[in-house]
Amino acid sequence: MANKQYDVIIVGGSYSGLSAAMALGRALRQVLIIDSKEPCNSQTPHSHNFLTQDGSTPKVIATVARQQVEQYNTIEFFNGIASRATKTDKGFEIRVSTGETFAARKLIFASGIKDRFPPIEGIAECWGISVLHCPYCHGYEVRNEVTGILANGEIAFEFARLLSNWTNELTLFTNGDSELTTEQTAKLNSHGIRINENEIDKLEHEMGVIRNIVFKDGAKSPTKVLYARLPFDQNCAIPEILGCELTEDGYIQTGSFQETTVAGILACGDNASRLRTLSNAVATGTTAAMMANRMLLEEDF
Repeated sequence: MANKQYDVIIVGGSYSGLSAAMALGRALRQVLIIDSKEPCNSQTPHSHNFLTQDGSTPKVIATVARQQVEQYNTIEFFNGIASRATKTDKGFEIRVSTGETFAARKLIFASGIKDRFPPIEGIAECWGISVLHCPYCHGYEVRNEVTGILANGEIAFEFARLLSNWTNELTLFTNGDSELTTEQTAKLNSHGIRINENEIDKLEHEMGVIRNIVFKDGAKSPTKVLYARLPFDQNCAIPEILGCELTEDGYIQTGSFQETTVAGILACGDNASRLRTLSNAVATGTTAAMMANRMLLEEDF
């Protein structure tokens, strides 16, 4: 038997989960947030491109958000990991890492994604500091710097085109034989974007700040910032186990209002969108909460 029944359980208590919780708290819903307190941007020194918080640290933004959400007495927090979930006649039951079980009529997964780092020494230590994923989040601060892109093929071409708006000192590191088409190679060359096919051994850095890209043949390429589109895994496997479909890219498939392919389950934030920004996480969290509340109303009214 579940310890307690809630209207909605939110798995993940970072920006998207907290945004969903606030909207549901203001709708007078009984909410439980299950959170491991391990946000993916913990190494990022500053957050940008989010109105009223441009330049603040992720920790400061998250702390203020948590404090504000805690003001709503219908919202509870559980510090731990959701380990298993089952469908019931009344909704869902979630088992957590301590063995306790909680029940809810609706679920919102704001559980994020887990990046898979290539076997390059130093890349994990630089992630979020000088190895970046999004120019909209960080590009202004490193504009016109000597910039690299770690990618290959179609993704590399699209990323290079995007980043050309922020710097003219741009090199594409394919980390092996280029998979670009002849036309793509010619287009990049025509814009002065260099292509380096050497295999990378490591990143020389100081406290996460890149100094050089070091290749397996011993050569070095001085670089200030490196953008990378890394492969990823869903941080939480429960949605897929419950039957939620994933997109070809590996995100949880959602509709316009963050509903998944399983009735009663919604997803928001990084696990459901390639738009990996704080503002998008907050927006989709609010949307998921509004949809969850509407689902509850439709059942009760």
